[in-house]
Amino acid sequence: MFTIPEHELEFRVSRAGGPGGQHVNKTATRAEVLWNVARTSLLTEPERQRVLQKLANRIGADGVLRVVADDRRSLLRNRLAATERLIHLVDAARRAPKPRKATKPTRAAKRARLDSKRKRSNRKRERSRPEWEE
Repeated sequence: MFTIPEHELEFRVSRAGGPGGQHVNKTATRAEVLWNVARTSLLTEPERQRVLQKLANRIGADGVLRVVADDRRSLLRNRLAATERLIHLVDAARRAPKPRKATKPTRAAKRARLDSKRKRSNRKRERSRPEWEE
């Protein structure tokens, strides 16, 4: 599993909405995790390019990836949730897609396709009006 060292992460806190009643209005429980994708040494250059491309809508012009969590009532839980989300996002984005293996249809599949076409053609031909022969 991919891990990001704590010293590369920057945390910000603010007041959150959601559950918590009056507690939410008084305390900063919303956690925001920032990670600089452009300057990190954890990613190889191809991985960095994949992450920058796949997560472009979450990465700012300065190359910083931002993930927010405010669904829990405590700052610690939101901070852990945001960090976990960030790690999962980056881990999924950095992986290269599996190369597609070209396959050929089997003989039976070809036969079935052609039989189906033949049946459909016959059905349509039978629906049409017969031609008059004289």
